[in-house]
Amino acid sequence: MWLSNFTLVLPGEIVSHGSVRVEDGVIAEIRDETVAGAAIDGGGRFLMPGFVDLHGDMIEREIAPRPNAMMPIDFGIHELDKKLAAAGVTTAYAAISFATESVYGHVRSLETTSAVIEGINRLRNSLLIDHKVHARYEITNVGAAPALEKLLAADQVDMVSLTDHTPGQGQYNNIEAYVTSMSERRAITREMALEVVQKRIAMREDPAIDVKLREILALSLRHKLSLASHDDDSAAKVAEMHDLGVTISEFPVTLDAAEEARRRGLWTLMGAPNALRGQSMSGNLSALDAASAGLLSVIAADYHPAAFVPGIFKIADAMEGNLPAAVAMATSNAARSAGLLDRGEIAIGQRADLVAVEKGDVHRIRATFRAGRFVYSDGTLHPVEAIAA
Repeated sequence: MWLSNFTLVLPGEIVSHGSVRVEDGVIAEIRDETVAGAAIDGGGRFLMPGFVDLHGDMIEREIAPRPNAMMPIDFGIHELDKKLAAAGVTTAYAAISFATESVYGHVRSLETTSAVIEGINRLRNSLLIDHKVHARYEITNVGAAPALEKLLAADQVDMVSLTDHTPGQGQYNNIEAYVTSMSERRAITREMALEVVQKRIAMREDPAIDVKLREILALSLRHKLSLASHDDDSAAKVAEMHDLGVTISEFPVTLDAAEEARRRGLWTLMGAPNALRGQSMSGNLSALDAASAGLLSVIAADYHPAAFVPGIFKIADAMEGNLPAAVAMATSNAARSAGLLDRGEIAIGQRADLVAVEKGDVHRIRATFRAGRFVYSDGTLHPVEAIAA
């Protein structure tokens, strides 16, 4: 099957009016010209590799759209699957938290978290896109370690990130601001919020934290999983995580942390919503600033997968129009950082996971292909035979 008359975003270059041949779900041929008799005419629209999302928090909103309104887990997974396909995501790592002490405790209980992971693995072959599991281990929640260890041993997890939301460091380094925010979110007095915060700070002194952390790290490395560190706020923190075997610095809080990550050869991951908005929602490092400084290598959906396409174009502008490099952050760089070698590029032999994008005042995804098969279309792209008829 030929896809013809697209603006191809290839590794390091853009080809106008190019064509791609797909055979058995794999890219078999690429031409820098249109092809007669193609199955689909792109009308000059961009054709990019499908997005590889290493960190998406959306599953929680699908199974618990409100605190007291739990939906069936299988239903939530299927709904998220459709939304991701429509956003151009063809490989998605659901970021599932083992953090029962968070304000999302109703959906981050060990029972619910384990059930979501089981559901993703059970439904994987019936979904539109390729779903994987990104387990977020809150290191102070040592009670969650046995559940995670069991899932790791059963090969139910594809990636692990280490998170530490102890107030006073990371994204919560301003304790006063954190207390105020907690008071507002939970509708409690400032004194009550301060008491909760002080308890969380005291939890960090538990000697079992480092013991369990080492066990989780050893098991993850034994299963050859990519390891990420969440919210690195200093060069020292990056160095510590690197020495533990981490290869991805997720959402670095400061420019110093991002610089150290690059110096040590870590992948630096930030959110596409951050790039689209031009700023972090927490007042931390801007993805655009990181990109313009040459410190950003991967972008993820974070909490809003539709931000991928506009975020990519914003990053390209910040990098003096380097669209192939911006696209790579959501595709090949993301795939390689997770150890995936068979996807992420429009190149011969790669999986035909592709996204048709129309640039405009509001950039639009017109179609998404997984292994050369439509998994989303807004009706704009039609087989040539249908147009002729």
